[in-house]
Amino acid sequence: MVAMILVTGATGTIGRDVVRQLVARGEKVRALTRDPGTAHLPPGVEAVRGHHRDPDSVASAMAGADAAFLVGVFGPDDADSDRGMVEAARAAGVRRVVKLSAVRAGDPRTGLGGIAHGHGEEAVRESGLEWVILRPSAFASNTLRWAEAVRAGEPVPNMLGEGRQGVVDPRDVAEIAVAALLGPEHVGRTYTLTGPDTVSPQDQAATLGEVLGGRVELRDLTPPQTRELLVASGWSEESAEGMLRSIRFVGEGGNEVVTGDVEEVLGRPARTYRAWAEDHREAFGEDPRRRAGGS
Repeated sequence: MVAMILVTGATGTIGRDVVRQLVARGEKVRALTRDPGTAHLPPGVEAVRGHHRDPDSVASAMAGADAAFLVGVFGPDDADSDRGMVEAARAAGVRRVVKLSAVRAGDPRTGLGGIAHGHGEEAVRESGLEWVILRPSAFASNTLRWAEAVRAGEPVPNMLGEGRQGVVDPRDVAEIAVAALLGPEHVGRTYTLTGPDTVSPQDQAATLGEVLGGRVELRDLTPPQTRELLVASGWSEESAEGMLRSIRFVGEGGNEVVTGDVEEVLGRPARTYRAWAEDHREAFGEDPRRRAGGS
């Protein structure tokens, strides 16, 4: 009998690919999602309605699972969601948990999200279960937020100054999550997952422009402009202030980290940002110079 694996955050950047890869390996998968009807999951996946903030739905989803992929921290209001999911896993008899954390988790300079991830890691390590912690750097896919401006030929808002990060391809993170869910050799390990080198927003814009055959320009935002943009997007003042702390940390080089953990686990080099951009060029549309009427 194939053991059940629960994937929380199953329609997110990492969770969706984890589900896909597990299904491709013939694993039995249950996906926790807010709306199973619109989740568009692979055939054979058991989709259950729930949310990491809803303890009853998490407890129900954990029942009968052998392993669980935990995605619990989405914002400052989710500080205790990891601990709640770990407690539900233990109560349900789950054997192994794999937590998606973040680079520099627990460092107070990283802001509210990093602090919350640190508390979540503590809960996982103290659980008495088999555990693996994944600490990815910034996702290459974060630049999908640029797509609308790029398609319009407009400068892309940049909150991070010239801060360099070990930007990682989400596909590498998902592949390692699957390995951690299935392989005993990863138990008790904390992996910091990065790309092969550090890149700045300027590097990413230049690379993306080369891939698209045009030029991608940045519009640097001041901290007040960034706060205004976040609040206008629905962030509370407290949350915006926490994000500004994180942005300042990155801008000062706090995430300028590269490790060999991706290559150690996968047996191949980590994908570059260029490789990600080439594989996702269609998301950014045509040459921005042509859209603007240039040559």
